[in-house]
Amino acid sequence: MHTWTVAGEAALAVSLADSMFLSVSPDAARSRVLAFLAFSLAPFLILARFIGPFLDRMPGGRRLTIVVLSFARAGLMIAIMRWIDSLSLFALMFIALVLAKVYSVSRSAMMPTVVNADGLMAANGQIGRLTGIVGIVAGGPAALLQLISSRVSLGFAVVCFVLAGVLALSLPRGLAGARVPESELERSELHSPAIVRAATAMAALRVANGFLFFHLAFWLRTEKAGTAWFALALAVGSVSTLAANSVAGFVRRLMREHVVLEVSLVVVALVGLASAYIGSITAGIVLTGVIYAVGALGKLAFDSVLQSRAPDANRSRAFARYETRNQLAQVAGGFVAVGLTPSGPVGFAMIGAIGLVAAVYYAVRY
Repeated sequence: MHTWTVAGEAALAVSLADSMFLSVSPDAARSRVLAFLAFSLAPFLILARFIGPFLDRMPGGRRLTIVVLSFARAGLMIAIMRWIDSLSLFALMFIALVLAKVYSVSRSAMMPTVVNADGLMAANGQIGRLTGIVGIVAGGPAALLQLISSRVSLGFAVVCFVLAGVLALSLPRGLAGARVPESELERSELHSPAIVRAATAMAALRVANGFLFFHLAFWLRTEKAGTAWFALALAVGSVSTLAANSVAGFVRRLMREHVVLEVSLVVVALVGLASAYIGSITAGIVLTGVIYAVGALGKLAFDSVLQSRAPDANRSRAFARYETRNQLAQVAGGFVAVGLTPSGPVGFAMIGAIGLVAAVYYAVRY
């Protein structure tokens, strides 16, 4: 199920790259992306606190939610095929972003209900590896279909989401949401210093990720063969995510979760500042691999902190809440990159500064 969902998301990303970004001038692309990010970020500031509780109250539980979402996303792809060249695309993309967020929250919240506590980290690592592999594999066919037409690659996305919905029907029927209201003990545990620090570190990693993606996208447009370099950077990021998820268990045996988060922030600071000093495209690609790798390791470490430091909290509700916050942080980082559009080395220095400030804060508070 998750395999086909990731394939559909990859096909959608490839399909819209031409219509919303690559086929227009840099100034027009900047305006479009800024409008899209502003359009998507503001509503999510409101939706963040309501998505989790809404999913908890959904009749039929998580299983029905994921089934309905998959078929709804397939229908949305058909609508995008129809209105891809009109202003309606922005409204449709907002709906796509909301549905993608609801799916992400549902999947994260569902994990603790289908995997025992001891196996949660391993299961998250396996899903991370799967996502990396499928993103690489599905991107190829989608890119080839994109050469024919954006609508053809969107048709591939329709097929992927339909297959995901069919496979979701095989999920256990007992995956209901948690209807018990949040208790005072749960609120206390989720606001403990350890979880607050870990959440801050994870948010910093997501800000760096979102900033770097859009920074490279706009900076490389001005460079020779910029599109090819950007594709290479994304490929390196996917491979490094896959590698990080593969060694996550080994890293966790070597160091505690808080050490993983602190080391991740330090690495972002050092590699970001070093990339700024070098200032080359190669340095930016290396930085992309590092950001994606430490982001994956940081996510697994944060999940473990949340699980161990809040034993009395409802995990479904907690995972939904923090996953939404992390996504908001990533979008905010992208918004800053598109708004400022700094030169390559300056952007790398800003990423290094994000890592440095977050690392110092984490070390002092820890």
